[in-house]
Amino acid sequence: MKISLTKKLSLGFLLTAFVSILIAGFISNYMISKKFSNYLITEHKAKVAKIATVIDGLYDEKTDFSTTNRNEILKYSNAEDLYIEVKSSTGLVVFTSGSSNLQTKTMMGSMMGSMMNNFSSIKPGQYTEESYPLVKNNKKLGTIVFGYYGTSFLNAGALTFKTTLNHSFFLSIFIALIIALIISIFLSKQISSPLTEITDTANRMRNGNLEARYHGASKTKEINDLTISINYLAETLQKQEYLRKRLTSDMAHELRTPLTNLKSHIEALLDKVWEPTEEMLTGFYEEIQRLIKLVEGLNNISKLEQTNLNLNKSEFNLSLELKKIITCFEPLYETTGIKIYSNLIPNVKVLMDKDKLKQVMYNLLSNSLKYSKINGEVLLTLKSDNDNIIIEVHDNGIGISNKDLPFIFERFYRSDESRDKNTGGAGIGLTIVKTIVEAHIGSIDVTSTLGEGSTFTLTFPKSSLNLDK
Repeated sequence: MKISLTKKLSLGFLLTAFVSILIAGFISNYMISKKFSNYLITEHKAKVAKIATVIDGLYDEKTDFSTTNRNEILKYSNAEDLYIEVKSSTGLVVFTSGSSNLQTKTMMGSMMGSMMNNFSSIKPGQYTEESYPLVKNNKKLGTIVFGYYGTSFLNAGALTFKTTLNHSFFLSIFIALIIALIISIFLSKQISSPLTEITDTANRMRNGNLEARYHGASKTKEINDLTISINYLAETLQKQEYLRKRLTSDMAHELRTPLTNLKSHIEALLDKVWEPTEEMLTGFYEEIQRLIKLVEGLNNISKLEQTNLNLNKSEFNLSLELKKIITCFEPLYETTGIKIYSNLIPNVKVLMDKDKLKQVMYNLLSNSLKYSKINGEVLLTLKSDNDNIIIEVHDNGIGISNKDLPFIFERFYRSDESRDKNTGGAGIGLTIVKTIVEAHIGSIDVTSTLGEGSTFTLTFPKSSLNLDK
């Protein structure tokens, strides 16, 4: 049977508090009771020693004890529950208090002691005798024997104190457990309630409501981090769902148009409305090429989603490699009337994946070519500072609007300006660029003004390229 997090936390807190209080309480109670019992025993022995001194003073070497002195000793015997016996130096018993009084009183003492569960080192009911020398004028005249039961030192006041101590101990446990229960319920709800609501939000997302968000606030760092993560996940899924739907709509539109054109033209040829001409067949070829391009774009999407990016790094001269790339693009730029320039610092050695770098530069330079104006210009720059290698691709083309700028690195996203049949793609080129750059521990940023142009900046830390700063 599964138990809710609230119950688990409450029981855990309560059990921890109960065990801690119980251990602390028993140890404290035991130590206090033991110290108090030892104190009572010490006081009892001090009284016995004091009585021995009194008896020393009452003893007369010639007449032993007078009747008054005997009565005085009996008073001490009754008051302290002691058996007192005095022997002369020859072993003759010259005084005894008798045992009947001691036995009567110690029956109650034994009951009192049994209630204390052996808190002292002397067991209840255990009879003990102690001997003291009978001394007069620094001369030993005999022996004083004191007999008592183990509980004789327990008076009513001591018993009341120990009973009160035990009652206080159990009452403290009860009150502490009540407080611990209240605190545990409060703390468990503080933890479990946000988690329950976050789970509810996740379930709504799972059921298709990608607009679900958790707006609760928590002072617990882990729960707050979880809240941020679940909301970020919801926002990302919602954005990706929107881009997928938009891609599907765009692809359906772009596939339908050439297919419709091909269908209508072929029907006209079959019906012999038109005669096949070289110009018409060239148009068919162009439409088919466009369809192939769209299908290849969809294939690239599948590869991007299924393949992990693995880098095959090698050391090469970045300056020379960029120069070669520009040389490859120059004929293509010239045919469109667009000029490409470069400003490269020489002899920059790096450890990178050369093929992936070419893929990045081909994407960026192709985009600059696609979206440049007539007689436009593109500038490729390679520069360095103390910590980074920086590559910039700047053009004075159509630019990117502010509403599109935050999304251009999202997969499937295409701005409204890129939807015509000459420049439209699947919307994953810049996503691939960002993935490759970040795989090299780099970053990519873009600044753009609509109608004026764009600048893409690639920044690679020298430490990640094995370069000396």
